[in-house]
Amino acid sequence: MPRVLYIEDDPNNRMLVRRILRASDIDVEEAEDAPTGIQMALDNPPDLILMDMSMPGMDGLTATQKIRTMPEISHVPIIALTANVMQGDRERSLNAGCDGYIGKPIDVDSFADQIIKYIR
Repeated sequence: MPRVLYIEDDPNNRMLVRRILRASDIDVEEAEDAPTGIQMALDNPPDLILMDMSMPGMDGLTATQKIRTMPEISHVPIIALTANVMQGDRERSLNAGCDGYIGKPIDVDSFADQIIKYIR
């Protein structure tokens, strides 16, 4: 079963993503802030990281850049999952080291398929 780490400060967003992905037989681990998520990824590297870009403290761009410098987890795909959908936000996420970008609100009907494509 593929395993996704979702780094997101909003518990409602975590619950929605968890329900959608688990219904598609994808295991989801959750971190409510970037430092915790980075440590979780180091302790048990996931198949994919979903990264919120707007979190208090360390934001998702900084966390992504940090992960990309860590040889143990630098290979793990990171997908920006963010409400930041203004012009340039996608490019900033990709330039920080994200492998993909999904805007919020997510499309509940296609979200799991999008994630499965990134894992493959």
